[in-house]
Amino acid sequence: MKQVKKSNTNLLDCYVLEPDRYGDERGYFSPVFLKENLDELGFEGIVQISRSKSAKGVLRGLHYQYDPKCQAKIVEVIRGSALDVVVDLRSDSPTYCEWTSILLTPNNNKQLFVPRGFAHGFLSLEDDTIFQYFVDNDFAPSLEGGIPFNDPAIGIMWDMMFKEYDIVNPNLSEKDINRERLVKTKTLFKRNK
Repeated sequence: MKQVKKSNTNLLDCYVLEPDRYGDERGYFSPVFLKENLDELGFEGIVQISRSKSAKGVLRGLHYQYDPKCQAKIVEVIRGSALDVVVDLRSDSPTYCEWTSILLTPNNNKQLFVPRGFAHGFLSLEDDTIFQYFVDNDFAPSLEGGIPFNDPAIGIMWDMMFKEYDIVNPNLSEKDINRERLVKTKTLFKRNK
């Protein structure tokens, strides 16, 4: 029996996951992930589970890792709220350079499956937001890459998002401020290897 609902996004191979919840006035129980669901996604198994904590207005991303340590992720928010944003960087994908965003909160019980070859980032919408990542490959700092969150080649509508969530100036790391634009990077992932 499937216990995680999978819904398409506008990006090929990228899905919203909604684990079932069983509960009553005392609380609930929910299967966060199941092997059957991971196999269906082509997720090769969890190598690492990580968490980050962010204040409101922190923008992390847009990040990826190069092959052979490219990563797929299942991401969720376990406290607070965040707007998760991903970009398809697989040059042979029909959704290449397109993006999507999804609101992640503990209450909406949504996760996002981010395939290999995608850039990933999020905007924290509350103080003390805890973001959790289930990752299928090791962290490899020497293979880390990224593009600017506001790269014009992608055209993410950040200004609308900032306005909607009352964020005046996003808080970025020095590394994310100085990322090279997509046209200058060698970000060539492939969907079909």
